[in-house]
Amino acid sequence: MVLNYIWIAFFLIAFVVALVKLIFFGDVSVFPAIMNSTFDNAKLGFELSLGLTGVMTLWLGIMKVGEKGGAISHLSRVISPLFNKLFPDIPKNHPVHGSMVMNIAANMLGLDNAATPLGLKAMTELQELNADKETASNPMIMFLVLNTSGLTLIPISIMVYRAQLGAADPSDIFLPILISTFVSTLIGIITVSIFQKINLFSKEVLLYLGGVTLLLSGAVYGFTLMSASSLSTVSSVVANIILFTIIVSFILLAIRKKVNVYETFIEGAKEGFKVAVKIIPFLIAILVAVGVFRVSGAMDYLLDGLKWLFGLTGMDTVWVDAAPVALMKPLSGSGARGLMLDTMNTTGVDSFVSRLACTFQGATDTTFYILAVYFGSVGIKNSRYAVTAGLIADFAGIVTAIFVSYLFFG
Repeated sequence: MVLNYIWIAFFLIAFVVALVKLIFFGDVSVFPAIMNSTFDNAKLGFELSLGLTGVMTLWLGIMKVGEKGGAISHLSRVISPLFNKLFPDIPKNHPVHGSMVMNIAANMLGLDNAATPLGLKAMTELQELNADKETASNPMIMFLVLNTSGLTLIPISIMVYRAQLGAADPSDIFLPILISTFVSTLIGIITVSIFQKINLFSKEVLLYLGGVTLLLSGAVYGFTLMSASSLSTVSSVVANIILFTIIVSFILLAIRKKVNVYETFIEGAKEGFKVAVKIIPFLIAILVAVGVFRVSGAMDYLLDGLKWLFGLTGMDTVWVDAAPVALMKPLSGSGARGLMLDTMNTTGVDSFVSRLACTFQGATDTTFYILAVYFGSVGIKNSRYAVTAGLIADFAGIVTAIFVSYLFFG
């Protein structure tokens, strides 16, 4: 529903701006340019979707191997002790722990198709423990914010799009996204814990969250000591080593469980082809709308306004060109993806702005969409502070994305 209003708004605002430019400024080229952009972006959307097929097929095949090999179950066992502390209202060893851990683990591995059903199952089980069936319980809100903060170890789709558009190193945004999404998740957990008076200084919480925070902080500090050229080389090598290690680990786990790796890969690869084809109409729809909004001049007015506002503080405003992705992400994943692709297409896939747009896209998830789907599925009408906590986490992820992008790419 949100995307519907956004899509309509793009066209209506573009029409009004173009009309004003024609009537008051005599710009007779604006409407032909708008119509040309609709055809160009429709073609671009189809070509991108078609080009996605190969890489998406590869990655979803690899992910299926990891899933069948037990990667999710292993990850579940690793983070279970932390969940026991973050969800004190849930009885220990309750079945919902398994569903929640599996959902978060699937999200971390980028298995969106597996994550959503698991998340809805977990929310249904949480509703069974909920005393007030129309009001979100404490565990429901914590679980929701863990989803909206978008913690993802492998941002597959973003790397796929960068590869499709000819990026020199499609995975160079891996570490910036990992750092940004972790900070978003950490701040989300802290925010909800303050509301719920959860003790975050327990041994398990400090061991997990504190350990990862120290590790990433140390990495960021180490990167700040490097020259720009060394930083680019080292971050690229580290990111690709991590990614390839994950792939090899998936294969080894599958071999250990005596899974037919080849057939499992083919099974997942078929899903990748279906996903790539299915996305064509959605991608064309949003790219055309964003293209119309940009060519009409409306996007320029929006960005100029933001640059003027932030320029008053004396800060650098180059990052503002990627801001539409950050503003759109809490509302619509598809809308943010369209803006990200439009940014890469107009500013160059390896530009600072494009890389920042990709980092924005991977830093958080679609807060309002997830809230509507997850809470709507169990009839929750009073979400309490879930939106507030989710948006605070989003904001933290966005600010971190700007910082790490300047560090890595600025």
